[in-house]
Amino acid sequence: MPCLKVDLSGGIEKGFAILKDPRGVAQFLLVPTTRISGIESPFILDPNATNYFAAAWESRKFLETALGRSLRRDGIGLAINSVLSRSQDQLHIHIACVHADVLQALDRDQKQIGYQWALFKPPLLGRNYAAIWVSGEDLSSSNPFRLLAESLPRAEREMANRTLVAIGLTRTDGTKGFVILTDQVNKENGDLANGEDLLDDTCRIAAVKK
Repeated sequence: MPCLKVDLSGGIEKGFAILKDPRGVAQFLLVPTTRISGIESPFILDPNATNYFAAAWESRKFLETALGRSLRRDGIGLAINSVLSRSQDQLHIHIACVHADVLQALDRDQKQIGYQWALFKPPLLGRNYAAIWVSGEDLSSSNPFRLLAESLPRAEREMANRTLVAIGLTRTDGTKGFVILTDQVNKENGDLANGEDLLDDTCRIAAVKK
């Protein structure tokens, strides 16, 4: 699979590549150029580690190229799956639009999303997610991996069973930022914490006017 972009400005240990996901017309992957298993790796929490979510957000321009149109930041999503639901043992962040129902729910109930993790109601596509709000045009000063790890009493054990999703959103007062979502594995109800399910690789929301 050819790379659309390779960034080695910080060396291979901090670099990443952007690839087109063969599934769908508008889904891309950010993949580190060094060996990192996935969301459970302590490497991503190192103070000097690359903020891969920030890099993935900056790479959303590839969605616009694939679709041949400009996109609002609202509704563009980044997702990493849990150990049980991922397709390979190399960290990769999915870059795509989110499903219209997801964006509508976040927009409609945005008042319940604050600066502390809290259960978002109603469920998103049938799954229960906790949400937190992060202000800013980008994710350069907020690393979703660290936000999640800092909220878990046993992050070294619990991260593996989590999914993380970051979605661009503009509040009704004009404040731009991100909704960060997490779900955890629950085998009893068949939930494998697959945040990628919130993404729509056809980007149908691109044709919807807000």
